[in-house]
Amino acid sequence: MQDTDRDLLPEGLGDRLPDQARVAQHVRRVGHDVLAGHGYARVEPPLLEFEKSLASRMAGVQMRRMFRFVDPSSLRLLALRSDITAQVARMAATSLSGAARPLRLSYSGPVTTIKGDGLDPSRERLQVGAELIGTDTVAAAAEIVELAIEALSAAGATGISVDFTLPDLVDTLSDGPLPLAPGYRIEQVREMLDAKNAGGLVDVGGEGYLPLLYAVGPFESAIAQLEAFAAQGALDSRIAGLREIAARIGAKARITLDPSERHGFEYQSWFGFTIYAEGISGSLGRGGTYRILGQAGEEPEAATGFSLYPDPLIEALAVSSPEPDKLFLPLGHDPQLAAQQRAVGWITVAALSENDDARALGCSHRLEGGEAVRL
Repeated sequence: MQDTDRDLLPEGLGDRLPDQARVAQHVRRVGHDVLAGHGYARVEPPLLEFEKSLASRMAGVQMRRMFRFVDPSSLRLLALRSDITAQVARMAATSLSGAARPLRLSYSGPVTTIKGDGLDPSRERLQVGAELIGTDTVAAAAEIVELAIEALSAAGATGISVDFTLPDLVDTLSDGPLPLAPGYRIEQVREMLDAKNAGGLVDVGGEGYLPLLYAVGPFESAIAQLEAFAAQGALDSRIAGLREIAARIGAKARITLDPSERHGFEYQSWFGFTIYAEGISGSLGRGGTYRILGQAGEEPEAATGFSLYPDPLIEALAVSSPEPDKLFLPLGHDPQLAAQQRAVGWITVAALSENDDARALGCSHRLEGGEAVRL
């Protein structure tokens, strides 16, 4: 009986063929170049960790989204990472606990989840990011947003837009000027705000939160609506912070505001953002402020960061990006001369037999008489 499915891949997983792999490498390289230029040192955590390590450093980490299995060596539960941020948080709290703060770290690598997200069936994605550990000030948040924009621009994204949010908004208001009546839960109010469901918001005791549904859209008009909401001054510092971050961004990106958005911000604190690019379906990443949890009795450490998921950008660029020029080296070529050509930037493809066809091998030029001659 013939085995007809031996070459199938699991649902949500796929290969990167040469064009996609070349663009993916470019996106990672230029992203790290940008981050290194701003003082972010690269780290490389492992693919697997003990489940307890991944779950214990940040509130809101969803272990149910991770592949988990028992380590035959330690007999402890391992998890395949779904988010590198939690791993960087562990490194900052342990191996790099004595490093000077603020600590700037960058990373990139694949992450996997048990199920795809929404309409995206992918279960493996490339994650590229940066973490600024030891502070979650407005200045730190502004630096992180600017870096995310710069990294995407360097990779080839255009028409970038950033959507601001205040992830702990409902918590802040319910603890202060807008307490919920007994029997109503914060989770229900958050859910109705996320769904933009005015009737549902009233039904769950959140009538006082209705103005937040209108503080959405282009930044200047939305922030004015949020200021009019006032909430007895509870949001003054956050509004001032958003304005300062927006001023730093300036004309680098279009800015919008949705202050009550919570989807994808499971562990962010006072500030969050989602980043988009023209011609790309869905978001390319998100970021914001958060807390790194320490040992029992220790104060959490403030941090700010972003994670980019550039796979849609990679696919788009792979289609439009031209194949790089390649130089065909015929049989009997001078190896020293070929090395000189590579030193000045040529990609060379050496013939292995008389039957090798330069055009079929994707070459644009041929080495003849010591010169690169276009085919």
